[in-house]
Amino acid sequence: MIKFFFVIVCLSLAMAGCKNQKKAGMSTVSAKDQQGGWQSLFDGQTTKGWHSYGKTTAGQSWKVKDGVLFFDTTRGAGAQSGDHGDLVTDEEFDNFHLKLEWKISKNGNSGIIVFVKEDPMKYQNTYNTGLEMQVLDNDGHPDGKIHKHRTGDLYDLIASSKETVKPVGEWNLAEIISDNGKLSLFLNGTNVVSTTLWDENWKQLVAGSKFKTMSGFSAFNKGRIALQDHGDVVSFRNIMIKKL
Repeated sequence: MIKFFFVIVCLSLAMAGCKNQKKAGMSTVSAKDQQGGWQSLFDGQTTKGWHSYGKTTAGQSWKVKDGVLFFDTTRGAGAQSGDHGDLVTDEEFDNFHLKLEWKISKNGNSGIIVFVKEDPMKYQNTYNTGLEMQVLDNDGHPDGKIHKHRTGDLYDLIASSKETVKPVGEWNLAEIISDNGKLSLFLNGTNVVSTTLWDENWKQLVAGSKFKTMSGFSAFNKGRIALQDHGDVVSFRNIMIKKL
């Protein structure tokens, strides 16, 4: 009886520990995910592993609460310039499977940018080199009326084959897979964009886009991952990556 009671107490403590971890915003990478090669890019508590583009630390407008990383606009346009800017990973990646959840505010705009070459002396912005998966309030933001600028699109290059975005304020699951030049974007479990990077067809796509005058755009097959500061409230959680 005593042994049975001891087991119950241990299980209760373990369950309480798990609940406390969730409340504290601990990493949600499960043991099974870890065995599958997944690693967390966000510990749920801090901006460790990230910094603002061209800086050494994350700007103060990027905050963490309850396991969510979000861009806070309350500091306003008058805030110090160091508070703002796209958030980028400390590490660079080439072949990978990235997955994360995002939630956009009403009329909001943001993006997930990959293959970012961090060289602010040559490239002022992350989008001068990186490719963006659009994050947008399609109905409330003006970009929603522009072809190839809607949620899930490979921004200004390829429109989503199907729109699977959830209503503003709800969480969406985004996945970006880069595998030896094959790029695939998924939104809420649906493959919405597939393309081949760096071949002649890709060069033609770039030549017909707003990036045609940016010599460094999509020029790198390895780079940082960025979460875009477009001046609007946007939230991210459960950010994980698997190197391929």
